[in-house]
Amino acid sequence: MPVRPELHWFKSSYSGGSGTECVECARVGDGTLVRDSKTPDGPEVSIRGHAWQSFVWALGGQSLDR
Repeated sequence: MPVRPELHWFKSSYSGGSGTECVECARVGDGTLVRDSKTPDGPEVSIRGHAWQSFVWALGGQSLDR
């Protein structure tokens, strides 16, 4: 099994401050991994770069039509 390099996880700025809705992200190659910070050994969702960029733009109220 290939060894995965250490990832730099960061908490999303959109996570709530109560400590119950924390999402962490890590950049990898041409994309991003997303996980629940309460279960760091749990599943991760892999999102391709273009889809992640569209998601972030939509959160910021930007138009997805370019």
